[in-house]
Amino acid sequence: MEETYLKPAYLVESDSPEVEVFASKAASGSTTDYDIAIKLYNAVRDAITYDPYQDFRKESTFSAKDALNRGRGFCIPKAALLAACARAQNIPARLGFADVKNHLASKRMIDACNGDVFRWHAYCELFIADKWVKATPAFDRKLCERTGLTPLEFDGKNDSIFHSFDNNRRHMEYLNYHGLFAGVPYQQIIATWEKLSPGLLDKKYLAGRASFSDDLESDKP
Repeated sequence: MEETYLKPAYLVESDSPEVEVFASKAASGSTTDYDIAIKLYNAVRDAITYDPYQDFRKESTFSAKDALNRGRGFCIPKAALLAACARAQNIPARLGFADVKNHLASKRMIDACNGDVFRWHAYCELFIADKWVKATPAFDRKLCERTGLTPLEFDGKNDSIFHSFDNNRRHMEYLNYHGLFAGVPYQQIIATWEKLSPGLLDKKYLAGRASFSDDLESDKP
């Protein structure tokens, strides 16, 4: 089954020259799958700015390759990029999706999501030493430093998912899991958002184009 997760998949373009070069540079000097996975995780987490203010009506917004080329993306293309980089380095990788309650979301995101539940949040799972481990490269270090969040770390051996609490503040609750996928289930995601979070697909969501960290700062009481 792991062979399935070594091949390119929809919006997980592990055979893209840009992805291959990025992964090769990030993993340079590594001698074990643990080392490679940690370096890839750190590279995707910090080189790609977390930006949830994207045009979700475009499939390319969900693409690993496009997130790399733009240097920014939200949780889904960042997880897809980590999976693509891992596959390019011969480490099986797959995507996991869950609905999460985000207690530290911006008001703009809460309004667009029709509440504080973000549906189809993505993480990556890597197969290392005969074990699947979760890795969540969404929030880059600069965002965390600016907003007072603790950056997620990944050691290749233990799951790295969002904390329930962060610096004594409620942060993230995992509510419902959608399963594991080789590629991005774009049509399923959009169908859910059209029904339950239509604001994410409204042009008004892109108005202003302030950064996510700017919005978090301005939302503070």
